[in-house]
Amino acid sequence: MRRKLVIGNWKMNGSLAGNSVLLSGIVEGYAARNADCAVCVPAPYLAQCQTMLKGTPLSWGAQDVSAYAAGAYTGEVAASMLQDFGCRYVLCGHSERRAYHQESSELVAQKVLAALNAGLTPVVCVGETLEQREAGQSALVVCAQLQAVLDVLETPALERIVLAYEPVWAIGTGKTATPAIAQEIHALLRKQVAKRNADAAAQLQILYGGSMKPDNARDLLAQPDIDGGLIGGAALKAADFLGIVHAAE
Repeated sequence: MRRKLVIGNWKMNGSLAGNSVLLSGIVEGYAARNADCAVCVPAPYLAQCQTMLKGTPLSWGAQDVSAYAAGAYTGEVAASMLQDFGCRYVLCGHSERRAYHQESSELVAQKVLAALNAGLTPVVCVGETLEQREAGQSALVVCAQLQAVLDVLETPALERIVLAYEPVWAIGTGKTATPAIAQEIHALLRKQVAKRNADAAAQLQILYGGSMKPDNARDLLAQPDIDGGLIGGAALKAADFLGIVHAAE
């Protein structure tokens, strides 16, 4: 049976003082035994996470990674650097990176490879906009985004990734995909991976990343193909984040 996984994405939020309070609250209130938990934080705070979370049940990671191993790429962060700070996870292809930085699915695939080569677990994000959903293109969009990654991965690597479905129309808008809508896309993504390898698909964790909160987490997580959450706003409050983690139990 797949373990649940809840990852907090702080986006561009945080401060040394605020992070200390938040992380302490999460650690103190964490009581999950049957679910895994991590936070993906801005790069400047990775050292703080490493210091505060080392030896606890929580993991940590980054929000982006360079497709390049090293070199003249000012402002980028290599996978090996994330490894130096004990990262386990790294987000690849978050909708905000795709939209604001024009990251193509092909670039996302290269970032996934870079993460895997450094021993990190890439969290591959896919999702459609409101316009694409209203045009009936949801399945086409998310499958194309995922396929770009599948095209560059050897079959054994399929067991080392995590997927996250983040409907862009449900992020920060107050809208949430119904459990049935979310389940439909999750099942579609799992079926797509199963075409390559059924065993890898069966164990693949697919997270829901569209405004999951403590009051809707239980219904979403009860769906057979929703294996956890990629949490945005609710990850910035210890009580809300823990509410989702404990719902995953």
